[in-house]
Amino acid sequence: MAVYIFDGTFEGLLTSIFEFYERKPSKIQLVSASYFQPMFLEETLEIISNEAKAKRVWAGMKKKVNADWQFRFYKTFLSETPESFQHLFDFACYVFDNPSGVEQNYGHESVMAISKMDRSVNREAHRMKAFIRFQETSDGVFYAPIEPDYNVLPLISSFFKNRYADQKWIIYDLKRNYGLFYDLEKVEEIKLEYQPIVKTSPMSLPGEVQEKQELYALLWNDYFKSTNIPARKNMKLHIQHVPKRYWKYLTEKKL
Repeated sequence: MAVYIFDGTFEGLLTSIFEFYERKPSKIQLVSASYFQPMFLEETLEIISNEAKAKRVWAGMKKKVNADWQFRFYKTFLSETPESFQHLFDFACYVFDNPSGVEQNYGHESVMAISKMDRSVNREAHRMKAFIRFQETSDGVFYAPIEPDYNVLPLISSFFKNRYADQKWIIYDLKRNYGLFYDLEKVEEIKLEYQPIVKTSPMSLPGEVQEKQELYALLWNDYFKSTNIPARKNMKLHIQHVPKRYWKYLTEKKL
């Protein structure tokens, strides 16, 4: 078995598929460079991402599966899990080697795996839309730090651009160290050298901004309390819908 090592990008994944069909080894294991651990007697190939090759693979897949399945393929890639990378590779080969329509065969291991991961990534994206809370920084930009299980920023960009079109904001993925910045016109990816987390704390903000932040937090907390009926309290169900890992970013959980 040959091991293909790619750079972890979507372009790199698609390039790996192209290289497989050019070289046609018997079987390969696809590994992201960040997960690769060298072993003796292993045949390896480092994949260099190539835009032209990646586009050819993506265009070829467009002819074999519908747009919904292409989007599922991309969302599964955003999970960034080693097993998903292998399933995506195997799925692509399965689709290219067979007549159109085989993506509906849920008896195939990779078809089923992609379907399950697609649902998980969708669920995480929806949770981010519901649980993100912005706080105003001293320079007037609204900032929200997040740490999602999956790389869902590409999936929520349009939602927040449309919903908060009248204010500048940053949603920053602390786990992956990149974020989205909306400047009232467009959304672009950014990397911050210094995280403005301390500026979002009410105690660290000056005068008027601090008062607005404290009022905002109190309003959220009051709303949360007013809609919570003690007699119907079900903490197990609550945690199921609002996992504890999100609580540190929820304003209504801080007071």
